[in-house]
Amino acid sequence: MDQIAPSSDLMNELLLGMRLRGLQYRRVYAEASFGFAFRAKPGCAYFHFMATGTGKLRTENCEIQTLSAGNAVFLPQGSAHQIFSDPAVPVQDIDHCDVTTLSETVCAVEGCFSGTPHTIFFSGCMEFDLGGLHGLVPLMPEIMMIDATSQRYDELMPILAAMEQEARVGRIGDAGILARLADVVMAVIVRGWVECGCGNSSAFVTALREPKLSRAILALHRHPGHDWTVAELATESGLSRSVFAKRFQEVIGVSPLRYAGELRMRIARTWLACDRMSIESVADQLGYKSQAAFSRAYKRIVGVPPGYSRRGVE
Repeated sequence: MDQIAPSSDLMNELLLGMRLRGLQYRRVYAEASFGFAFRAKPGCAYFHFMATGTGKLRTENCEIQTLSAGNAVFLPQGSAHQIFSDPAVPVQDIDHCDVTTLSETVCAVEGCFSGTPHTIFFSGCMEFDLGGLHGLVPLMPEIMMIDATSQRYDELMPILAAMEQEARVGRIGDAGILARLADVVMAVIVRGWVECGCGNSSAFVTALREPKLSRAILALHRHPGHDWTVAELATESGLSRSVFAKRFQEVIGVSPLRYAGELRMRIARTWLACDRMSIESVADQLGYKSQAAFSRAYKRIVGVPPGYSRRGVE
């Protein structure tokens, strides 16, 4: 963690752009024998927390992970998987299960049994956008498991304990509280993975470790509406224009101005689709002289007109 400490301002700025928007949360009460299948959801992430009992998670690659009470598992790429009591048990698509609606985004899946459920787990499916760290999602592990005794994520232990209490006791409003706690857990998991070097597999790791490059990237993220030139970014880095441009291309894989343009469009897409801002307002805040100029740039980089993203038909 110390190796990227000099660039912690950049990491903070990038993680501020992370978006987790819950699409559906489920509190599952299961019998001793159970099996549920979760479909692949590109652009989304799955989160599961085992409150009581045990289970197993099987990925598309047939890898099986054992889940015990207190375990949390994060699937950042939204890949298809199954959770069951035993590999021999038939699984059912959880989207086809009978549910009880608890709130707009939270429902309960309850088996037909009397007494106390054998296993209780809480699941979430949410839109997952890493913002400035978007390029890291394909590099993340398919499964990120948090054990109840983990020292790497010791700050999560009180949160997971609170989730266990809420799921097990069943107090009024527990579903909404569980959903919010799940969001916090996932954000901490992502931060921990970035802090620990992202598996040393990304150009961003190099940038985070280079104070000069990170200063330029930080400036781009803090002022995306500024009409940056390579010379200005080089000044931010304390490098000559030629040295900066060459180093940026080597580390990030694109030119500084291309990175700036793609960053603006990622921000624009979030403002349009999630914040429901008008196209005119987005164009103005991102420094475009006209809505037409912004629309042309958006379609060139994103592939669709901005109106498509705002209407949610992208």
